[in-house]
Amino acid sequence: MRLADLDKFEKITIQCHDNPDADALASGYGLYCYFSSRKKDVRLVYSGRNQIQKSNLRLMVDKLKLPVEYMGTENGQTVAVEGLLITVDCQYGAGNVTGLTAENVAIIDHHQVEKSASLSVINPSLGSCSTLVWKLLRDENFDIDSDEHLGTALFYGLYTDTNQFSELSNPLDMDMREALHEDKSLITLFRNSNLSLKELEIAGIAMIRYSYNDDYEFAVIKAQPCDPNILGLISDFLLQVDAIKTCVVFNEVPDGYKFSVRSCIKEVNASELAAFLAQDIGSGGGHYEKAGGFISLWRYEENFPTLHTEAYFNNRMTQYFDSYDLIYAEDYQVDLEGMKQYQKRNIPVGYVKADRVLPVGTPITIRTLEGDIELTVDEDLYIIIGLKGEVYPNRREKFERSYRILDQKYQHGSDMEYVPTIKDRMDGSTLTLTDFAGVCEPTGTVRIYARELDRGVKVFTAWDKGKYMLGKPGDYLAVRCDDLHDVYVVEKGIFDKSYDEV
Repeated sequence: MRLADLDKFEKITIQCHDNPDADALASGYGLYCYFSSRKKDVRLVYSGRNQIQKSNLRLMVDKLKLPVEYMGTENGQTVAVEGLLITVDCQYGAGNVTGLTAENVAIIDHHQVEKSASLSVINPSLGSCSTLVWKLLRDENFDIDSDEHLGTALFYGLYTDTNQFSELSNPLDMDMREALHEDKSLITLFRNSNLSLKELEIAGIAMIRYSYNDDYEFAVIKAQPCDPNILGLISDFLLQVDAIKTCVVFNEVPDGYKFSVRSCIKEVNASELAAFLAQDIGSGGGHYEKAGGFISLWRYEENFPTLHTEAYFNNRMTQYFDSYDLIYAEDYQVDLEGMKQYQKRNIPVGYVKADRVLPVGTPITIRTLEGDIELTVDEDLYIIIGLKGEVYPNRREKFERSYRILDQKYQHGSDMEYVPTIKDRMDGSTLTLTDFAGVCEPTGTVRIYARELDRGVKVFTAWDKGKYMLGKPGDYLAVRCDDLHDVYVVEKGIFDKSYDEV
């Protein structure tokens, strides 16, 4: 669904979930600005037992002049609205939003799909609903800077829903953060009005009720209901304890459980751990050291009807540590028994010679769906662009040995969910990496040993000793035949398309 699909309605009511947070208010306001520009009769409302009370949200409404209205019930009866009802940052009919009666309903949300409507766009991989609305506005060529407060609202919505950006993982979230023109003084004001004395007490009580796993050095804490940012505050404090290397802090919210994850060891990627904790019942992600997520209440109760939440998080954390072997490629002695030889098919892929994009010595960030890669441009740096947009840095000697350049124009395929970008960290400018790509294909002279994984593995490659490549059961562990310390992981879908057994 596009916003233009809703232009046929003249009366539009945008409804945030009950007790709206900054993300709901911001994304609702983005839609309000769009439909107001289309001369629609539009309202931004919320319902529930209480009106907005938190000081940072009251400041947000006041300073950004958000036209949000509190809509109470009429003697306990359901309120009817004319035209189109759009639920934003929530789903019509879900438990966290008061039901309004409407003939036409649309849903715009970033949580797990719980309810459906004929008009809807739901993307659970995004860190905030503000990002989804930003993308929808951009798809309609709407000038976000036309309203001086809109950029600040969307920025703060993302900031709060990703725990001060610590749970930022989707490249679209990162793109929006860098594209918006926010009022930094207002963001500082909102940020420093976020913690109440009651929430300070909640944090203190939570930290004396921890559970600790001595074998894997992780802690789990359940906090009382509070703003999600308090979970991050508690998590950050826990990592100051010498015996705690990873932790998860969670609490109940009306429609599920919010949680925050922290790691201070390179063997645990907090973003990946957050996704593991929410697998099949929610969503999670973030950075290598800081992450978080959400678990849907109805999905949890459907899958674990008798399991207490503290037990779930403790069990799941233990399963995570039990599920993976560690490989440090530089010191790894590969066992070739059970491994077969393969060579790459002559499938054309993209390549970029980095110094043809930016000058030698420029610090760059390459943004992909799998995460950011930080490099410095030099004359020997080549960047391979895989079938799904995955990126592999390469040195000149290895590139010339492994690939031949083709006289073709590069075009990425439909499998590429996110087109990788290259950012100059000196001036902040961003370019689309594929705009500079040529085409190459494997020479077929380089072979690998590989075997399918039957359990998880974390590989610290020879070219990146600080972060690991994750392999899941079904993926392939690969070793170059001419360099047994060049160990890496190839995703199953990519391996099946790219390699033939010798």
